[in-house]
Amino acid sequence: MFSNLSDHRKGLLLTTFGGLALSMDIPLIRLSSGDVWSVLSARSLATIVVALTVLVIIRRVTGSLRSVLPGWLGLPVGLFYGLTTITFLLAVYYTTAANVVFIIALNPMFTALLSWIFLKERPALSTFVTMAVMLLGVGLIVGDGMEGGHLLGDALSVLASFSIACAITIGRASRRDMGFASLLSAIIPAAAGLYHLVPSGFSIDQPGWILLDGAVLMPLSFWCLATGTRFLSAPEVAMFYLLETILAPIWVWLIFAEAPTNMALAGGAILILALGAHSLWQARVRTRAAIAG
Repeated sequence: MFSNLSDHRKGLLLTTFGGLALSMDIPLIRLSSGDVWSVLSARSLATIVVALTVLVIIRRVTGSLRSVLPGWLGLPVGLFYGLTTITFLLAVYYTTAANVVFIIALNPMFTALLSWIFLKERPALSTFVTMAVMLLGVGLIVGDGMEGGHLLGDALSVLASFSIACAITIGRASRRDMGFASLLSAIIPAAAGLYHLVPSGFSIDQPGWILLDGAVLMPLSFWCLATGTRFLSAPEVAMFYLLETILAPIWVWLIFAEAPTNMALAGGAILILALGAHSLWQARVRTRAAIAG
C-alpha cells in the first residue's frame, strides 16, 4: 500500500509519524529522572543497539547493505544529528520544555536560509516575512529566559535547531536515504555521555522510560524524519519537527503540571501562527499556479 502512494504523500506520511514520535521525547526524558549524562548515554546506546540489529537483519535478508547506507555524505549528516542530540538534551535540563520546543521552531527558518545558500532554492518573500516574525517570537522567549536564568538552555536550543537544519539540508542535497545516518549518529552522544560518566557511573531512577525512548521512539522518529528528505523539500521536512513544538508542552503540562510562562506562551504563539499562516499562503500560491498551468 505504501509503495502505491506518490512520493509527496510518502514524505508527508513518514514525517508526520516521525514528528508525532518525537513529541514524546521530552516527557520520557523527564520521567526517567536521571542525570543528564546518564540519560544521554543510555538513550543513545539503546538507539545504537536497535540500529545495528536492524542492519544485521537487513544484511541477512538481502545480502547487502548498499541500498540502506547513505555513503560519505552520511558522515556530516550524522555529525549534525549527533550534535543536535547533545545540545537538545542538555537544553532540556537547563531551560523549560516549552522554551526548548518553541526555539526548535526556528528550524524551518534556518533550513530555508541554508537551502537558499547551498541548494539555490531562493525563499519567497512570504518566507522572509515569516522569518522576521519568528525572530520576534524567539526574542520574547530568550528575553524571558534571561530573566529566569535559562539563557544557557535557550542558547543550546538555538544551536540544536541550527544543527537539525544543517542535517536536513545536506540530506536533501544528497537525495539519498539518510535514515541510518541519523540512527548511527547516536554514537557521538553516547561517547560524550560515557566520557562524563567515567568517575560516577549511571544514575537513572526510572531507566525503563529512557530505554523506551531510545530503543523505540527515537529510532522511529529519526529514521522517518531523515528519510523524508528523499520525498519532500528541506523546508517541508523541517516543518514537521514543529509537531513537537505544539505537542510536547501539552504532554509536559499534563504529566508534570509545568505550565509555560506567559512570555514563553506569547513567543510560542507568534511562532506557530507565523508558520501556520506561511503554510496556508504557500498552499494557496501552489493552488493558483496549478490552476494557471
